[in-house]
Amino acid sequence: MDRIKEDLKLVPHLPGSYQMINKDGIVIYVGKAKDLNKRLHSYFRGTCTGKTAIMVSEVDHFTYIVTKTETESFILELNLIKKYDPKYNILLKDDKSYPYIEYINKPYPKLKVARYTSIRKRDKKTLFGPYPNAYAARRIVNLINRLYPLKKCDGKPNKLCLYYHIGECLGYCVNTIKQEDVDNMEKEILSFLRGNSKVLIDKITSKIDFYAKNLNYEKAIELRNELNYIKVILDRQEVELHDYINRDIISYYFLNGYLSIQILFIRNGKLLGSHNHILNVIGPYEEELNLYIYAFYQTHEKPKELLVQENINKDTLASLLGINIMTPLKGRKKELLNIAYENAKVNLDKEIESFKRDEKRTFMANQRLKELLNLSNLTTIESFDNSNLFGSYSVSGMVVFKNGLPSKKDYRKFKITVDKNDDYHMMYEAIYRRYFRIITEQDKLPDLIIVDGGINQINACKEALKTLNIFINICGLKKDEHHRTKTLINGNTMEEIDLIDEADVFNYLTRIQDEVHRFTINYHKQIRSKGALSSVLDNVSGIGEKRRKLLLKKYGNLAKIKEADITELSEIIPLDVAKELKNYLEQMN
Repeated sequence: MDRIKEDLKLVPHLPGSYQMINKDGIVIYVGKAKDLNKRLHSYFRGTCTGKTAIMVSEVDHFTYIVTKTETESFILELNLIKKYDPKYNILLKDDKSYPYIEYINKPYPKLKVARYTSIRKRDKKTLFGPYPNAYAARRIVNLINRLYPLKKCDGKPNKLCLYYHIGECLGYCVNTIKQEDVDNMEKEILSFLRGNSKVLIDKITSKIDFYAKNLNYEKAIELRNELNYIKVILDRQEVELHDYINRDIISYYFLNGYLSIQILFIRNGKLLGSHNHILNVIGPYEEELNLYIYAFYQTHEKPKELLVQENINKDTLASLLGINIMTPLKGRKKELLNIAYENAKVNLDKEIESFKRDEKRTFMANQRLKELLNLSNLTTIESFDNSNLFGSYSVSGMVVFKNGLPSKKDYRKFKITVDKNDDYHMMYEAIYRRYFRIITEQDKLPDLIIVDGGINQINACKEALKTLNIFINICGLKKDEHHRTKTLINGNTMEEIDLIDEADVFNYLTRIQDEVHRFTINYHKQIRSKGALSSVLDNVSGIGEKRRKLLLKKYGNLAKIKEADITELSEIIPLDVAKELKNYLEQMN
């Protein structure tokens, strides 16, 4: 603390970015300020509460970089967050994606619901949305596919399918299609998706009349129900902005360290839905808000215009995002901004207790685990589990939790080469392979390894890490005589920590344990199923390596092969071999 007091005296009254660093030299928070001196003093000489107080308690020292302008400090802050991925900067990790309706005109006209998490992947595509209500998007696409003969199937079949025979496809894969027919159809579909609801309503109405006149009342009723649904959706979407500009409306509500952000999506004069997110902020909420907005539009479609509440840095964001940003003072746009504000407030009031409970069972439980194990930092946990059946199909699984939450994109599977029921060597192999690869690729090591076992697996883990000449904190979960987790073993000291009075930590570890067990067992089932199927196929005359691979690729397991008839199987293997395979499977029952 003495060092921090001395360092504070030297901080200039200038804009810039600051970095909070713990005793291990790890950057745990990055922020920016118009006045670095005032901002840093507020952390160490003011009164901090909640997550901010926890962050400050971990700070060993700080550094800062002075910039000429606030915009420069904003950009620098973003770059440093991407570089260090600090524990307490979580604003850039909202990766929720919304579906779009995508129209494809080449080589054949087609409509589908698509999700794109990357702006780059959305480039040069004809997209409409986003649709926060995925069900509504799918229902609209299904309805348009019924009304217009678009291409429905994937690939290019060499024969006409059912859709052609019921009049819902022009038979693009076989027939020569008039471009004029495609152009007229495309014009109507795009007109509706761009906001002209009359074109689709007229189309449905005319189809209903056609079916009714031909006494096909069942289809007429189906389309009447679809028409009623579309009218309800369109009524809900009407916002009375007839300039047809794609815009988002952003407002927020802040209370006691919690920030609720509300975004309304308006496309072609219609309200498609909204996005709400609640944050427990560390720094000043205005800066966290601006950072969140910028981060949001790195993974979501940018409209032509943003309508925002005051305290949002319009000039900086407009420059970085390349879109028009304004704060309306009156009229319908101001009314919509007020609606967004009311929704932000209502969502915070409604969700605050649930949000606090989630934080208690995730972030705070993770924080308490760090204290119990006497760790200086605990951001990333990697947990391992083994699975085998009488020494066959041995596998290990690894799940990753970051700041108390699962990070599923980082999960890993290991097919173990040990061919016997040997937990020690299975764990050794999984640990060695995992961290040998991390060292080779110069990736970041976790703060803690959890093994779903006691001292035996801890020792296997230690031995593998020793061979690799690296150190990672380890702990194990020891079970009682009823096979229920009761004790946490600190792998560094071998101290046993009773979890009877640590309900939040116990539940947190149980969630990790259940997740790694589920993930590993599912992988084991996949391997076992493929292994069993491969063994069966080897016993059938006429099935060699090539045919076995084709069957494995199409069916994947014995149950699906048993369900297939001989005609279907003969599309992959000769008819006589298909008959022999079916006879062999029947004899197994």
